[in-house]
Amino acid sequence: MRTNTPALAPDEKINWLASIPYFGVHLMCLWVFYTGARLVDVLVCLALYVIRMWGITAGYHRYFSHRAYKTNRVFQFILAFVGTTATQKGVLWWAAHHRHHHRESDGEKDIHSPIQKGFWWSHMNWILCDKYAETKYDSIKDFARFPELRFLNRFYLLPPIALAVSLYFIGGFSLLIWGFFVSTTLLWHGTFTINSLSHIFGKRRYRTTDTSKNNFLLALITLGEGWHNNHHYHQNTANQGWFWWEVDFSFYSLKVLSWLRIVSDLRLPSDSIKYSYKKYTPEQQAELNAPISFWGAVAARKQAAGDKVREAIATAADHLPTAAPSPTALLKRK
Repeated sequence: MRTNTPALAPDEKINWLASIPYFGVHLMCLWVFYTGARLVDVLVCLALYVIRMWGITAGYHRYFSHRAYKTNRVFQFILAFVGTTATQKGVLWWAAHHRHHHRESDGEKDIHSPIQKGFWWSHMNWILCDKYAETKYDSIKDFARFPELRFLNRFYLLPPIALAVSLYFIGGFSLLIWGFFVSTTLLWHGTFTINSLSHIFGKRRYRTTDTSKNNFLLALITLGEGWHNNHHYHQNTANQGWFWWEVDFSFYSLKVLSWLRIVSDLRLPSDSIKYSYKKYTPEQQAELNAPISFWGAVAARKQAAGDKVREAIATAADHLPTAAPSPTALLKRK
């Protein structure tokens, strides 16, 4: 997709042998032309898409990656188990890599930036190479202390295999194809759009050091994850849709669970955070609303990062002794 994508290192290239199961799941979907589509098959397919997407969004992402709310150890395990059935590797692996993504978002060290290495890399190729195969336990020490989570992380294929076998015995080959293979393929690519498309298409409300965007359609298919610019502006909130029109089904479910006292301490953005965009200058607003091409996103990210540094310097200057040299003056000397 990009003409200036840097060459990939040997460990960043697709491991075709290890990726056979991934592509095999896609190929198994072709059996729908043989089995046909019973109503029960399609309904189970959609239901398992929603349930497992919820396990990723409410569990893997908002709880394990960002600790946006609290829960007990039993429900914590349920979140991890449901997320693991989505066949997106182990919970500790997923959360550790996601935390790294936020630290380096759209930078040279970002593990899945479409800005750095192109659309297909960010969408799926990064999980098909050897470079990111291991769990970064140093980044997930808070949850790695639980042996049941380490077990699920190590044997992450057990829950999806158990799901697939159960579907076969409940509804035969047709239910297996629709309920597991079709549902899983849709689920994968629905989730992957947040890494790829939500950094390319959409609207920006907040100034961040990356190219994250809000996208209504992606929010619908990912139960609320499409409000990506909101999320990158303030990561640790249980809701990612911050205004009434920003549909966020994962948060609605968490709210209900909080009424039942299954989860608690849902982190929400303060009004000062939500409405901070109203303090932007006309120039900053124009910068956000201007159409920025995908190819120019790197320059835009660097400019935003530079603006943040200047804002921090200006704030620090207010606390310097009167005899101290001006930070602006120091910058001009370079």
